[in-house]
Amino acid sequence: MILASASPRRLQLLQEIGITPLVLPTHIDESPLPAEKPTALVARLAQQKAAVCWKNALQKCDRASIANQIIVAADTTVWLNNTSLGKPSNTSDATQMLEQLSGKTHHVSTGVHMLKLDSAGAIAAQTGFIETSKVTFYSLSAQEIERYVATDEAMDKAGAYGIQGQGRLLVQKIEGDFFTIVGLPIARLMREMQSLESGHEQDKNTMEDTWV
Repeated sequence: MILASASPRRLQLLQEIGITPLVLPTHIDESPLPAEKPTALVARLAQQKAAVCWKNALQKCDRASIANQIIVAADTTVWLNNTSLGKPSNTSDATQMLEQLSGKTHHVSTGVHMLKLDSAGAIAAQTGFIETSKVTFYSLSAQEIERYVATDEAMDKAGAYGIQGQGRLLVQKIEGDFFTIVGLPIARLMREMQSLESGHEQDKNTMEDTWV
């Protein structure tokens, strides 16, 4: 497997089930398009990350090391009222995001895109999916928000919190897959990967139909 992500959380989830991927992080513009819905955003960004990772792999790796591999790319967003909340740019931004989420139920969507490579490193097939979970926050006091932001945990997380860290103290309940919120719906990923490897995948020219 080739993981198109620098996220230590995604890497850890894979390592915990016995997979140690080749890590090739990608860097793309993650800005949403005008009027783009959050689920469409994560689908598009995951697909773009996978494509950039493949091009980088062709340039930086020998063909033998990428032959017959599967590239996995993912993107996660927190959204409220159909508006995506990205990573905060500073502590003031983080505080504002947490104030928005306080006492409310929001959504977390993770889009995943996979490219199956052939023996020459070319794309043989691809597929993708989106998982969405709901998260309800307790009503947070200004002091609680200030203490959490002071941990710096919020600064590299979509929505300004990490549910796998101290951010779990902000969460009243969740509905759906926990690992979708962390950043990689691991059980769904493995099932989709098995389908891809067995040939039950989407053709590389018809991927738009996958993201309905």
